Amino acid sequence: MPKRPVVRHQFDVVIVGAGGAGLMAALQASKSCSVAVVSKLYPTRSHTGTAQGGIGAALGNLEPDSWEWHMFDTVKGSDYLADQDAVEFMCQEAIKVVYELEHMGLPFNRTPEGKIDQRRFGGHTKEFGAAPVRRSCYAADRTGHMILQTLYQQCIKQQVRFFDEFHLLDVLMPEGRCGGIAAWQLATGELHVFQAKGVLLATGGFGRMYKVTSNAHTLTGDGCAAVLRRGLPLADMEFFQFHPTGIYKLGILITEGARGEGGILRNALGERFMERYAPTLLDLAPRDMCSRAIYLELREGRGIQGKDYVHLDLTHLDREVLDKKLPDITDFVQTYLGIDPHRQPIPIQPTAHYAMGGIPTTIDAEVIRDAGSQAVPGLYAAGECACVSVHGANRLGTNSLVDIIVFGSRGGRRVAEWAAKADPPSLEPDAEGPAHEMLDRFTMNLGGESAGRIREELQQVMMDSVSVFRTQDGLKEALAAITQLRMRQRRVGLQDKSVRFNTELEEALELGCLLDLAWATTVAALARQESRGAHCREDFPTRDDANWLKHSLASLEGDRLRLDYKPVTITRFPPKPRTY
Repeated sequence: MPKRPVVRHQFDVVIVGAGGAGLMAALQASKSCSVAVVSKLYPTRSHTGTAQGGIGAALGNLEPDSWEWHMFDTVKGSDYLADQDAVEFMCQEAIKVVYELEHMGLPFNRTPEGKIDQRRFGGHTKEFGAAPVRRSCYAADRTGHMILQTLYQQCIKQQVRFFDEFHLLDVLMPEGRCGGIAAWQLATGELHVFQAKGVLLATGGFGRMYKVTSNAHTLTGDGCAAVLRRGLPLADMEFFQFHPTGIYKLGILITEGARGEGGILRNALGERFMERYAPTLLDLAPRDMCSRAIYLELREGRGIQGKDYVHLDLTHLDREVLDKKLPDITDFVQTYLGIDPHRQPIPIQPTAHYAMGGIPTTIDAEVIRDAGSQAVPGLYAAGECACVSVHGANRLGTNSLVDIIVFGSRGGRRVAEWAAKADPPSLEPDAEGPAHEMLDRFTMNLGGESAGRIREELQQVMMDSVSVFRTQDGLKEALAAITQLRMRQRRVGLQDKSVRFNTELEEALELGCLLDLAWATTVAALARQESRGAHCREDFPTRDDANWLKHSLASLEGDRLRLDYKPVTITRFPPKPRTY
């Protein structure tokens, strides 16, 4: 079969991904460099647009607040696995970036005095845990959507070049440094090589390895998988957050802002059951605690009508609150469930939501290659695909938007500084060879396996054994199943042989990424013999700081995954038992 046409480009900086982190990085880098943004989607369709409830920053517009309190909540919520130097930087910068977004034109909700309005969110407190605090800055329940629109407009103003509907296949690594990427253009079937002095990956998460998830179909971890296949590690892959309030069976997210406005979780008896699990913060406890509480209520037979869901009750809230502060949530529930949340409680269940783990980076967004934190020249990462680590074992609500804006901005400045002093990389004439082989493996394969069928089996395995509660036996069964699915994936053949818009080929490529990342998640989860944050081992129910206060690093070596570890950075807050 003849090789596909190859189109070559050259830029100072290439950003992969056009969500909040990618756009913020592109905006910063474009002030001094030629910048290309390579995106799987049209930028304003990126998954940042689904973030609803707000971005956390200690502005103190409605009551006293401080970045130190925000830092404490983030570290405590992470179950003390977050690197505290990175958390301190993020919480300080959060205040600056929120005002920066405001000055760009982001339409935040306002107080009567005209200040940015703020509301409560899970795990956010004042005075180091004394009581909930209003810290989430929001634009109704469309905060992420507004961030995307605002940043995209600014990037257009800066004349950033966009390459939409391009699928990342490979990160090019000549002589140990990053020299660009190879990507497949969906519209034409062509391979494109983007040569660059610096590359920043902002490709988002990989929640599509679970059956019930809030993640869009495009969130398949392409950037994380590309890095893993290049022999670089992924950090803390065992920690995957389940958001407590996904619409029953669908996984579509009901923002934590609904509970911030006064929503209550209730079981079949009508009880506000979070009183048993988090008597101080109640329904605004961190997400890992709320998700486990819901599962325990279901196990003990207190699911609604004996089914696998509980209720989110908003019926006691004023209609004006729902219509003005939660309009999209009202619309979602009416559209997908036929329920009026003014009058009926909403059926919800935990939904796979956010990857705390990913590509390990420094505070400057530099990708690191080993436990010694040695940086890979020219390669950067930001957003959900990256692991700084500011979320540790469990991310607090609103901190995802803080993360993407703070470290997207930081990474964009740093990659531009690198590009200003670096020599152009030298790529081999056939640098795109591995990408060609990846495409040909599917298009020329005559096997009878279906990518869609394997994906469904993977999602069920992960949902059954690698979700909120985990055990050694369940994880071993999942690992055996994933191993078999990875072997079957080699026999995937395509019925669609077309060149243009071959979505079947795209699904096959995405499946390979999901399988690799599910493998890394399961191997790391099996090794960690403790419970911490979102990683809850029923056979090891307590947190073990003596042996497991450390980050995992999973690296691919041939046909096996190697696990290494590196210490957690602790500055202000030594580990203490987590109580709410």
